[in-house]
Amino acid sequence: MPSRPSSLRVVVADDSVLLREGLIRLFDEAGFDTVGAYGDADSLLAEAGDLAPDVAVLDVRMPPTFRDEGVRAAIKLRAEHPSIAVLLLSQYVEGTYAQELLSAGNGGTGYLLKDRIASLDELKDAITRVAEGGTVLDPQVVRELLTRRTDPLAALTPRESEVMQHMAEGRTNAGIAQRMVIGVGAVEKNVTSIFQKLGLEDSGDDHRRVLAVLAFLQR
Repeated sequence: MPSRPSSLRVVVADDSVLLREGLIRLFDEAGFDTVGAYGDADSLLAEAGDLAPDVAVLDVRMPPTFRDEGVRAAIKLRAEHPSIAVLLLSQYVEGTYAQELLSAGNGGTGYLLKDRIASLDELKDAITRVAEGGTVLDPQVVRELLTRRTDPLAALTPRESEVMQHMAEGRTNAGIAQRMVIGVGAVEKNVTSIFQKLGLEDSGDDHRRVLAVLAFLQR
């Protein structure tokens, strides 16, 4: 695999003129070659193919709606030009956008908070790493993504959680019904709902019951 030239080619899109010019200056100090600078994502997308940059640095929120233009552009850029790495810069922790970007490609992506870029070396390292196919995530974004991981057991209703507890104790549906003073049919409905929420397919035996109990005990 041929090595990259020593001077990485970078394009940047940010609607803030001051921040855009500041980034260009930082890129220059880091030894990068800024081949394009834009105030919106569409302009960057229109010229990225001809400029052939190594890395595109984009703000998450840009004109016209100031919502997710940078994310949409980054995903499109990766789809149309897989060789161009992307680094998103954001004012806020927006885990959904980071997750969308990560799920759309295989490496060569990054997501950093603007106010967390404490030094030129940190920015230089992030851009170099994504250019080499790595993934760079701000620690706060990582924590956000981890807390967003859903626990299927958390979706159980209080009644289903009680049924689940009795299942873990090894009780049959009839035994659970007797314990909870409800009908067996009501227990069966709750058990079926538990299986659905845990994503356990019907295998024709009691294997689902074992898996459900394991999920309950391992939480």
